[in-house]
Amino acid sequence: MASPAAPYRCSNGKSPVAEKSLILFDGVCNLCNGFVTFIIPRDPKNHFQFGSLQSPKVIELLSVHHYTTTELSTVILIEEGKLYTRSTAALRIARKLGGIWLLVYPFILLPSFLRDGLYDMVARNRYRLFGRKDTCMIPRPEWSGRFVD
Repeated sequence: MASPAAPYRCSNGKSPVAEKSLILFDGVCNLCNGFVTFIIPRDPKNHFQFGSLQSPKVIELLSVHHYTTTELSTVILIEEGKLYTRSTAALRIARKLGGIWLLVYPFILLPSFLRDGLYDMVARNRYRLFGRKDTCMIPRPEWSGRFVD
């Protein structure tokens, strides 16, 4: 079965590779954009591709997973056809980055209501603490193949 991301094109015109995990983020959130720009240089094997939650193609992709974005308050990870949100998504991303970031993955053993409580507190205050942009992030040219448009 083809990956749900298969019909979508990256900004370099190529189809996303099914083995790659897709990180979906709030494209106008400074914290979220910082998270993406943090991940890219720490992902030299290009495990991850990215998409803005404001993108019509991403919204369509999420509908395949029966998920709607009424609020843009979570990072979403689609990995091996499964959708993960909030702290579970963040911890799975950290695990795939490897190195020292593997040290945070054991927090996955905590009950999700504890992990997500902290995550939600940051998410609720992210615009106030970190600000927001009027438009979505425009990827650097060297990152163009990593973003679903």
